[in-house]
Parts: sequence; structure tokens; C-alpha cells
Amino acid sequence: MSTIVAPPRHLCLTRPAIGSATLSIVTALYLLLLANQTFWSKGFAYMTGQPLATGLLVLGLAAIFIAVCVTFSVKYVTKPLFIGLILASAASSWFMDHFGVIIDVEMIRNAAETTPAEAGHLVTPAFLLHMALYGFLPSALIALVRIVHRPILQKVKWNLAVILPCLVVFAASGLSHASTYASVTREHRDWFATLNPLIPLASTVGYAIGRGSERDIVAQPIGQDAHVAGPPVSARKPRLTIIVAGETARAENFSLNGYARQTNPELARRDITYFTDTSSCGTATAVSLPCMFSVYPKATYSHTRGLDTENLLDVLTHAGIRAEWWDNNTGSKQIANRVAQQSMPDTKDPRFCKDGECEDGVMLARLDAFMDTVDRDTVLVLHQIGSHGPAYYQRYPESFRKFTPDCRTAEFADCTQPEIVNAYDNTILYTDHVLATIIDKLAARQDRLSPAMIYMSDHGESLGEFGLYLHGAPYMIAPSQQTHVPFVLWQGRQEKKQMDQACLKAEAVKPTSHDNLFHTVLGMMHVETSVRDQALDLVAACRTTAPS
Repeated sequence: MSTIVAPPRHLCLTRPAIGSATLSIVTALYLLLLANQTFWSKGFAYMTGQPLATGLLVLGLAAIFIAVCVTFSVKYVTKPLFIGLILASAASSWFMDHFGVIIDVEMIRNAAETTPAEAGHLVTPAFLLHMALYGFLPSALIALVRIVHRPILQKVKWNLAVILPCLVVFAASGLSHASTYASVTREHRDWFATLNPLIPLASTVGYAIGRGSERDIVAQPIGQDAHVAGPPVSARKPRLTIIVAGETARAENFSLNGYARQTNPELARRDITYFTDTSSCGTATAVSLPCMFSVYPKATYSHTRGLDTENLLDVLTHAGIRAEWWDNNTGSKQIANRVAQQSMPDTKDPRFCKDGECEDGVMLARLDAFMDTVDRDTVLVLHQIGSHGPAYYQRYPESFRKFTPDCRTAEFADCTQPEIVNAYDNTILYTDHVLATIIDKLAARQDRLSPAMIYMSDHGESLGEFGLYLHGAPYMIAPSQQTHVPFVLWQGRQEKKQMDQACLKAEAVKPTSHDNLFHTVLGMMHVETSVRDQALDLVAACRTTAPS
């Protein structure tokens, strides 16, 4: 009988070995070539007819990626760093390749401030498969191998022997067609903004630095001279204005704005003013929402300035007006820090809520009780979930599935383009119902209140135009679908008597923007203050009589 001899124990535990420089080169090429589908597809399209310049660009970028990876191939650092880069690039490439997004600082901010329920819509089976193939599998291979590092002096010498020539190749490649690259990138600013993982990592660092500096900010007061003009509330009806902060509604799909489909049948039957040419301050909630309620116009607004200064709700409070915020989205973005707040998902109302999110009907169900207690001038903000994607089908009840077949998943790849648009249009149809219902509830109480409603969406949405989906594109290159938003004003009969309606209709066809919200709401509530700009108050120019 033959004897089977087991191999020595140390041989059983031997792992594949690879030099640190070799692993660095392989990782660099993997990141550049396999995690940059969007970057290369744009590049080849924008550089059509210039094969030499394109080839040298590939060579130059490969050289700089290799130089960077070799530079950081330090013992105890190489594995965690390369695994982190691969996982980050895999996640970034999914969103850039499938939705056409650009991961800048504001996109990172939007992601950081989202809710688990909202984030869960993006973690689809297809995303997990992508991460397994492009993130976890190569990461596992790096974790498995044994990296061979040379003694320190030899390592420096050999690494420099790779890094210095790579830097020379990078510089020479860039200089060889510098004018071409500069011209193309000026014309197509979205191109290098998709270079993965460089831009996503730089954006993450930028967000972290900014976030750290914002922690100790205390909002400075403004409008402390605010007061309500005219007779006191004891001598008139209390004013109630409801501000509906819309979510992801684009004007292009509002039939009030000329869309061929009837997506606003109920509002069309109400006596409203629709502003046809309204621009948003940003393309994501984390930017637009604070900007909407800020005293600063878009031209001078910044996230830090927004945090550093009190907002519309504070000025209303200084004027003695009750202000309250009801949130059915991802929070008030610190706008409502100093007023009463309610979170609709926290109610877990089984009629409207599921898995941490609620249809906007949850707010309608609570409005009657709230309105019946109003005995002083009041502003209520309703922050919708509106048309937030990609799970559009979860934003409206079954009774509002008018446009079918509608996309019934958050994975757009499983739906046709018309199905995605159908689902989105159903969300607009439901928002139309929500707004019309609010108007009806306000109108029914005109015997004891002086009511008004103002609706403005925070940003729009891309539905496949130019290869883009969702929102959050850098503003300078964002398409109109993400920046042209709907804006609706309804006034009760008492306020309408004080307004020249022909004048208001004329104002409604002029360019307007989020810049107008702060000042127009103050005007609607008859608030006098040094921070109200009459030029931005859309009702001031059309008021014909003094407040009563």
C-alpha cells in the first residue's frame, strides 16, 4: 500500500505573491480602464477625428494613475488603500454609468443627508451584482495576495524608477495637444468631471472639510425689525399661508406649462396664478431648499452663508407670526431648526406610510385639524416627497395610476423609457391633487381665515434626456429639465380684492426664480422689514389697497 505524504504545513498556507509596484500598476490600469466607462464614452465622442490626441490622452492618464498608485504603495497602507479605491470607484461608476450623474461636492452632500429609506431605493439587485463583480471580487483578490515590499532604500529607488518616467510621459502627453484638450474641456465641462475615482474622492474630501468647518456655525439674526403692517389680528381675520416645498417636479411635465398630457386637471379648475419661467437655485434638495428660504439670491448664496444667516421662517417669527414645518422628505436641511417641526414618516400612519416613507396624502390627513386651530397669523411649510426617484411608483396611490404601463421598480434598466415617464407623470398628477386639495381646504375656511398657498419645486428631474436620469448635475451644465421648475400661487378672496389680477398675470410670464420666495412670502403676510426686497416681491407691485 502506498503512503500519502501530506505537504509541509508552510506550503499549504502559501499565498500568491506579487510585487508592490506590479500590483500598483495593475490597480491603476483597472481603475482607469474598467471603472471609467462614462469618462471614456464621453471622451471618444468629444475627441472624434483626433486619434493621436486621444491615444496620447489614454497614455498620459495611464501614466499619472500608475505614478499615484506606486507613490502610495507603502507597507501596511497598500491593501486598505487599493481596496478602498476599488470599492469607491465601483460604486461611483454605477451611478455615473446608469444615471449620468456627476459626483461633485453637492452630490456628496445630498447623499450624506439622505434617509435610509431613500438610499434603499438605489441599492437594487443590479447594483449589488455590479459591486460584487467590480468591487468585491477585485478587492478579495488584493486581500488574498501577499505583497512583496523591497527594503526601504531599494523600494524608494525602484519606485522612483517607475514614478519619474510616468510623470514625464504624463507631462509630454498633456503638452503635446494642450490646446486641443483645453478647447474640448472648455466646451464639454462634464467630461473630466466624470474621471473616476479622482473626482468623487476629491468631492468627498471637499465635503468633509466643509462639513467640519460648519459644525460651530451659529445663525446670525436678520429681520429683527420685522412687523406685520396694518391692523392687528384682533381686528381682522388671521392670515394662513401654506408654502408647499415641492420635490423633483419639473415644469416640462406640468400641463399648466404646456405639456401635452393632462397632468394638472385639478389645478386647471382652480383660480391660480402659474409662473411659467421659474428657475431653481440648485439641482438637488440639499442645495435648493436652504437657498429657497434664504435672504440671499442664487448669485451670492453659498451653503455656508445659508447656515450662517437666519432664514424666512426666522424673520416671520420675529414679526410675531407662527411658523411650522411638516416634513415628508429628508428633513428641513436646518431651515426649521428654530421653529416647530413634524416628521411625517415618524407618524407611521398605515394609510400612507410604508418602509420609512409616506405618500404626501399623509399631510392632507392632518391639515383640517391644524387649520381649525389657527387663531393668529400663521405660515405652514409642507415639504413633499413629491416626485422623488428612482422609485416614482411609490409616490402615488393606485387610484392615480392614470398613465400606464408605469415603471414599477427603482431599477430603470428593467423599464422602457415610456414606462419611466409614465410613472413620473403619475407623481405629477398626484401632486396636482395634493395642491388642489390644499386649496379647497383653505377656501372652505375663508369665513374666518385669510388664506393663501404658494407652491414651488426645489429642482427638476432628468428622464433620459442627454443620457441623464434623476437630478444633481452641476448647475453650470445642468439641462433645463433639472432647473426649470413649476411655481403656483393661490390667494383667497380677501387677498385677491387687494390685488390687480391683470398685473399679477403679467408678472407670471416674466422670469422668476427661487430668489423670489423669501420676499414674496413676506409680502403675502404683509411683513415690513429692512431685509424684504420689494423688487423680488411678486405681489408688491400688484397690490392696489392697504392691508386689512
